[in-house]
Amino acid sequence: MVKPTLIVVGNGMVGYKFCEKLVAKSSAFNIIVFGEEPRPAYDRVHLSEYFNGKTAEDLSLSTNSWYAEHGILLHLGDPVQEINRVDKTVHSLLGITIKYDYLVLATGSSAFLPDIAGVEKEGVFVYRTIEDLELIKAYAAKAKKGAVMGGGLLGLEAAKALMDLGMEETHVIEFAPRLMPRQIDSAGSAILQSKLKELGLNVHLNKSTSYIGGGHKAETLHFNDESLIAIDMLVISAGIRPRDELAKLSGLQVGTRGGIMVNEKMQTSDEAIFAVGECALYEGMIYGLVAPGYEMADIVVSQLTAGGKLFYSYDMSTKLKLIGVDVASFGDAFITEPDCRTIVFEDTHKGIYKRINISTDGKYLLGGILIGDADAYNILLQTVN
Repeated sequence: MVKPTLIVVGNGMVGYKFCEKLVAKSSAFNIIVFGEEPRPAYDRVHLSEYFNGKTAEDLSLSTNSWYAEHGILLHLGDPVQEINRVDKTVHSLLGITIKYDYLVLATGSSAFLPDIAGVEKEGVFVYRTIEDLELIKAYAAKAKKGAVMGGGLLGLEAAKALMDLGMEETHVIEFAPRLMPRQIDSAGSAILQSKLKELGLNVHLNKSTSYIGGGHKAETLHFNDESLIAIDMLVISAGIRPRDELAKLSGLQVGTRGGIMVNEKMQTSDEAIFAVGECALYEGMIYGLVAPGYEMADIVVSQLTAGGKLFYSYDMSTKLKLIGVDVASFGDAFITEPDCRTIVFEDTHKGIYKRINISTDGKYLLGGILIGDADAYNILLQTVN
């Protein structure tokens, strides 16, 4: 019996995890993977460790031989350019055309580049791939003042990278009135900011960049309030955009703000095509963490192997160490009184902030935020109702 052909478009963390889960469960498919980057899947979550001495090989999640051993045909450096849904074929950049029975889009996301004058200047980088990091590392060797545009998770990771590269000055520019506006509240952000300041990071909040000054190189950042800072290099980490261009070209339904629309089975508007990870839009939401992407991959494996698993939502709780500072949020972190009762512990001297939200009757833990000391994260997460 001829095996059905399953093509995976994208070889990032989620695309690789899908392959890993599928081959562990079934050998009934002829699997072909197309990856845009020149290397197999690697750990994008821990990219900043590249500046602490880890190599691209250390960050790698797999090897070329793993794919071969599991009967997966891997095409690297060869992104799919076109999907013909009538003939059920894909066509790649290097001219390969293959017919599919099932297609999994794991195209991920790209770094959002704001429409700011001067963004094309030398010394301006994005923080997304190992190739980006190599360019940043090489340029940093002749730079003393670095800045990062974006005070979210990735932005603070990028700031740590610049500090690790020996910048005399490192600045973080955030448009919102606080750091990590999607994960922590104002009080927690103030504690985090003070801790980061102690570590030598300069934080600029409520800043809208008007243009990047200098000749052919980035030399200054100018803001709408007419202030400016001198820089030698700029790393932009101002959010992500789902990679849905291929889906749009093939006529699949996408969201008005981007993202490939999927149902609870991770099926797109074409039932033979699935989408997983940061390119997928489920009920108006793009899940920007890797864990929900892995769950989506598991859903598709279940659907392809006669399972009944469905995707309804995913807990976006997270715990990490940012520039040496513990940061965690879990459950419904932003619910406020009178919809809940809030208990806050704050020690500004030690840089510790803890907030938990409980139901108004005091019976249930709803969520919370931990800064500076996240030892209780796991037990609190398990207790959330």
